Amino acid sequence: MAAAEHPAPPQRKLTPHEQKLAELAARHAIAEEGGGPERRAREHEIGKLSARERIDLLLDEGTFEETDKFVTHRASDFGMDQQRVPGDGFITGHGRIDGRVVFVFAQDFTVFGGSLSEANAAKIVKIMDMAIKVGAPVIGLNDSGGARIQEGVVSLAGYTDIFLRNTLSSGVVPQISAIMGPCAGGAVYSPAITDFTLMTEKTSYMFVTGPDVIKTVLHEDVTKDALGGATTHNEISGVAHFMAHDDRECLAMIRELVSFIPSNNLDDPPRRATSDSPDRADAALDTIIPDESNQPYDMVDVITRIVDDGYLFQVHEHYARNLVVGFARMNGRPVGIVGNQPAALAGVLDIDASVKGARFVRFCDAFNIPLITFEDVPGFMPGTRQEHGGIIRHGAKLLYAFAEATVPKLTVITRKAYGGAYCVMSSKHLRTDVNLAWPTAEIAVMGPEGAVNIVYKRELDQVLRRAQAVMPQGVSLSEEQKLEVLAEARSEKVEEFRERFANPYVAAERGYIDAVIRPSETRRRLNTALDMLATKREKNPPRKHGNIPL
Repeated sequence: MAAAEHPAPPQRKLTPHEQKLAELAARHAIAEEGGGPERRAREHEIGKLSARERIDLLLDEGTFEETDKFVTHRASDFGMDQQRVPGDGFITGHGRIDGRVVFVFAQDFTVFGGSLSEANAAKIVKIMDMAIKVGAPVIGLNDSGGARIQEGVVSLAGYTDIFLRNTLSSGVVPQISAIMGPCAGGAVYSPAITDFTLMTEKTSYMFVTGPDVIKTVLHEDVTKDALGGATTHNEISGVAHFMAHDDRECLAMIRELVSFIPSNNLDDPPRRATSDSPDRADAALDTIIPDESNQPYDMVDVITRIVDDGYLFQVHEHYARNLVVGFARMNGRPVGIVGNQPAALAGVLDIDASVKGARFVRFCDAFNIPLITFEDVPGFMPGTRQEHGGIIRHGAKLLYAFAEATVPKLTVITRKAYGGAYCVMSSKHLRTDVNLAWPTAEIAVMGPEGAVNIVYKRELDQVLRRAQAVMPQGVSLSEEQKLEVLAEARSEKVEEFRERFANPYVAAERGYIDAVIRPSETRRRLNTALDMLATKREKNPPRKHGNIPL
């Protein structure tokens, strides 16, 4: 029998309640479509995930609760009244990372290029205000063409509303920005205020002024990537703290970062169980410092032999490599690590390293993360470029940050601690709680080679005069002979100075060093100190805020 002889049964008419539920489902589906499958496919082709895919990877499975899903813009100029998409290109809400609440927003580039409107700015402001109320981190997944030009000044007002919340939230709840696409013009200032910025290689860039304008105004040809790509901002400008190969790695790095930091400034950082004994000794540390004080070694090797499971999560890894900063754990307790890096520029402090260190120290202090400093610093970088660039002002930032910090502070001097750099690197004089030194430590105003020229100048002059006195009458020492005579004398004086002053014991006699320890015992001594300092309470004088030398 033909199919036409058996017509389909008539569909049951939906009840009013069912109609409303069907309408809700349809609205959800439209909102979740964003700019549609074709635009999402184009994003996938260039290596980018969709906004919703990013959120799903970032958060614990099934924990995302979206807010303002049906918000639309209210603009009517330039035909915008005919182009309304639920959500208006931004996805906002809250979820969990390792069971802890976080707030998140993601810009959907498939809807109006992820541009900021009055309406979707209000969505971000709403979750930022809620994050302050409940004390939870805010994570922004940025992928936007910038302000929505069709809306004019109200879009700019939306950005400024966000900037204000970034500022008021600073030091109260952690703020993390992932740049996973374009971020240009005024849009860059929100990530710049947040605590950490991550970028993805080849698919993200940040700049205030784009290549086209630069070419028009300055006649300079530059690509987006060279101007403001992930490598540029991780290695040269220091604007970004982390560089990921792709979206998936970027989101995994955010989860790892969150695992070290508390949810707000009133909480302690999350402690994690570890099988690494707090008393573990590492005999290799006893010989890790080279015999010659001018020979480099890798401070990361020192740090990883001391912290839990040999793991250091570096921050600003590719920027100012002469200073190492990052997070680690000691007996399961998160700590902030700051260390001079002798393997890069001999560990000297320059402008970039000073700013890098100061920013990290202030974050740790704001969020109750103890600080451990590993010191091997020959001084501040000399030269006109540094002086004209403001090394005095920038170096003072690091000094200010350590002095201001009230969290538990511990310092280990492994080798050089010279001059003003000794003072700056969390010395006892900056209220550091526990200061330890290895027997290889050299604590002095300057290195023996430089000090000899000043301290023993008269003796060296006398050596030259004696050498001249034994020369035949009328014959003067040649320059080569003078250098040879002085070299031998200076060598003796250098050793004399090193034995008398370039060691940890003069500082220990003054109480500036609490103990000179075997390097292999460092982990045990630091863990014991952290346990002792767990109840530390210290406050700065009452004030509106200090005036750090910006």
